[in-house]
Amino acid sequence: MSKFKKGGADKQPAISTSSLPDIVFMLLFFFMVSTVMREVDLKVEINQPEASEVEKLKQKALVNYVYIGEPVEKERYGTTPRIQLNDAFATPKDIGPYIETRKTEVDEAEIPLLTTSLKVDRDVKMGIVTDVKQELREAQSLKISYSTMEKADVDAF
Repeated sequence: MSKFKKGGADKQPAISTSSLPDIVFMLLFFFMVSTVMREVDLKVEINQPEASEVEKLKQKALVNYVYIGEPVEKERYGTTPRIQLNDAFATPKDIGPYIETRKTEVDEAEIPLLTTSLKVDRDVKMGIVTDVKQELREAQSLKISYSTMEKADVDAF
């Protein structure tokens, strides 16, 4: 019978957790900076057409988005193409007041720089797009861009 215990020297020292908060905050800061939050929940399906000459918009804060496509919830809203402004469905007559409220939200010097970007599904007929463009013309919003996907260059591979 021995009074000494074996295994006392086998203990590992405790892991230092003093730098753990620094690592957590660095990761948190990284994800906060690099994550882009979606501003609008799309209620319409948009399969954008492809274009060969694509140019990115410079000041995205001065862009008004108008979404046109079939509703995601077809059993509730049907299959006819609908217009979406912000998070709600709209009619062409709602576009004028929408543009006017956007004009009041920006500085007076930036009003001529406001651009309306039409994000239209490739299968939508031009009738609804023409109605939207007519309302934009009446609201004096003459700077219009069409959002497209960049065409993949098949010959490059």
